[in-house]
Amino acid sequence: MTSEAMFWFRFAHLLLQILTVNAKVPAIIVFGDSSVDSGNNNHVSTSLKSNFAPYGRDFYGGKPTGRFSNGRIPTDFISEAFGNKPIVPAYLDPTCDIKDFATGVCFASAGTGYDNATSDVLSVIPLWKELEFYKEYQKKLRGYLGKEKANEVLGEALYLISIGTNDFLENYYIFPGRSSQFSVMEYQNFLVQIARNFVTDLHLLGAQKIALGGLPPMGCLPLERTTNIFFGSDCIEEYNSVAKDFNEKLNGMVTDLNKKLAGIKLMFSNPYDILSQIIQNPSSFGFENAEIACCGTGLFEMSYMCNKKNPFTCSDANKYVFWDSFHPTEKTNKIVADYVVKNCLSQFL
Repeated sequence: MTSEAMFWFRFAHLLLQILTVNAKVPAIIVFGDSSVDSGNNNHVSTSLKSNFAPYGRDFYGGKPTGRFSNGRIPTDFISEAFGNKPIVPAYLDPTCDIKDFATGVCFASAGTGYDNATSDVLSVIPLWKELEFYKEYQKKLRGYLGKEKANEVLGEALYLISIGTNDFLENYYIFPGRSSQFSVMEYQNFLVQIARNFVTDLHLLGAQKIALGGLPPMGCLPLERTTNIFFGSDCIEEYNSVAKDFNEKLNGMVTDLNKKLAGIKLMFSNPYDILSQIIQNPSSFGFENAEIACCGTGLFEMSYMCNKKNPFTCSDANKYVFWDSFHPTEKTNKIVADYVVKNCLSQFL
């Protein structure tokens, strides 16, 4: 490449970066669990990983990235909808640096929850540590863009939080610790207070546009249906009721914080209704199966149990609502992301 051509290449690249960081939403910043983890667990000493085939088989280049899906996850689609990169990189990815994170970064960790006891179950990143990584990221971004520009990006960025399912399904209903301390209602209140503190701390660090995700109809996940085999493998309605009640409490907290925290634009992003519609009437969304997952037998496989040696994995994930026993397919993720952008985040477009 000639020196003149190199100059114009670099100029165009710089111009693109400038235009991107001056966008209405210059960056997508993600916190949460496996619903939005884009690969941080690859670099954590945990058994909960998905950086191997057949995970990622429909991702760019058929590459397993650590996303718990056959392809992209909702935050990737949301980033693209806001004119940013079509993927949000994981903060712990050693192949990325602050240049890659300037327009989007993910701190999420599969298996984590609001409750520190939840992250302890599978030795994953607790929510408080995700916030510490964010503080570290702020310093790096100020060093890269300069303090004034970085603060502008951090203030105008869209913060996405998706977490909470593991607190119930991988902690409260499995181990006696929290269930012996709290009733379900008390545990919900305990988690809501943690959510309130987290959002408040994030706002004090400069975040203004925040979308707090609710729980899905967790009683309809294939894994939960499998445990309900003596009742026809129907959805466990007790779990769905808990999810709906918890979502109502989160929504009330969001309303309250919008009144109390000056300058915040806090939205409650609820995937429950759209996922319920998909699960109850899959054919209307172009699916053939909502009861079992694509990977393996579709009943209980997740993480290392969903691997390329399993002979039962389906050939076309687009026919399935769920990829593994706990996580949606890329097609489902896109439908959910489109719904969230249209119904919850449109004011930020």
